[in-house]
Amino acid sequence: MAIKTVKDIDVQGKRVIVRCDFNVPLDQNGTITDDKRIVESLPTIQYLLSKNAKVILMSHLGRPKGKPVPSMSLAPVAKNLSAHLGIPVKLAPDCVGPEVEKMTLGMRNGEVVLLENLRYHNEEEANDPEFSRKLAAHAEIYVNDAFGTAHRAHASTEGITHFLSIVACGFLLKKEIDYLYNALENPKRPFVAIIGGTKISGKIDVITALLDKADTLLIGGGMAFTFYKAMGLEIGKSVLEADKVALARDIMEKAKLSKCELVLPVDCMIADNFANDANTRFVKDSAIPEGWAGLDIGPESIDLFTKKITGAGTIVWNGPMGLFEMDTFAVGTRAIAEALAKATKMGAVTIVGGGDSAAAIAKFGLEKNMSHVSTGGGASLELLEGKILPGVKALDR
Repeated sequence: MAIKTVKDIDVQGKRVIVRCDFNVPLDQNGTITDDKRIVESLPTIQYLLSKNAKVILMSHLGRPKGKPVPSMSLAPVAKNLSAHLGIPVKLAPDCVGPEVEKMTLGMRNGEVVLLENLRYHNEEEANDPEFSRKLAAHAEIYVNDAFGTAHRAHASTEGITHFLSIVACGFLLKKEIDYLYNALENPKRPFVAIIGGTKISGKIDVITALLDKADTLLIGGGMAFTFYKAMGLEIGKSVLEADKVALARDIMEKAKLSKCELVLPVDCMIADNFANDANTRFVKDSAIPEGWAGLDIGPESIDLFTKKITGAGTIVWNGPMGLFEMDTFAVGTRAIAEALAKATKMGAVTIVGGGDSAAAIAKFGLEKNMSHVSTGGGASLELLEGKILPGVKALDR
């Protein structure tokens, strides 16, 4: 695609509207508990300011369902940005309308205005053309730096590009595309993909796509038990997608015909309850008793997966190995994270595909030990499926 970055266009003194992903977690007092997404957006914002651009930022936060919800205001983001940038960031009272336009059209070089929550308007998610036109009226140039929403054709990611002649991607979006696209199209081999999480249903297309591209596909998490069931094994009260058993069987048959090695856990940690203080033990994949549930991969699986990971040239990981939110069942996920960190040191390209995997990496304090941790769970999944993201395609000029 012919996509320009902010460095490829003249932004000097121009009004530049930037779609960011400021959908950050807030506590009950409205305090930001993790500003990683804000920090990731700083390089693009700081570059624009270094060129004396007038910087207009926009984002959604939460799900206000088309009406103003005070607890979902971007006011805490404006405050956080002001601290990071060392200059005041003005929060507009809305994202469209005459009062907001007066603010943006009257900006001076080097100023920053943050528009209020885009999803205070239903027209944002509906990709309404008139709403898109109103957003475009604020600026002369559009920059998308929100990978986390690039898989959605919304007014701020796709519609707005029809009303501005100069469009580009920011540094974060460029980095995301480069890492994930190169992992699929030109991986350093062996290429190992790790897919975890609870359900096969949300990751069918990813698994199918990876069977054609990866050398080894490691399956963990709750979805492994649906594969076990397809193999005729008893799984106790482990999580099961009963309507996906035939699909799991089909995936295993496809794997046999592909060049990709499909690897399932050979043992697991089982528990008699979904609690940190539950009774636990390790059993083989074929020995899960009635009334017990598999909640993590076992030590033999950890050894098997670690060997595959540390021998790889490229590793993509999406989805935890167990119920990592509870420390008792976080051992497998932590071991995989540590194996990726080791592989990175050995020269491998390691990519963590957002969502729960990114949350796990953060929990274990290993974010800086990976080549790249994606900021978009859903977007990274769709890119791994081989889909063209609407927010990226819209930048192709």
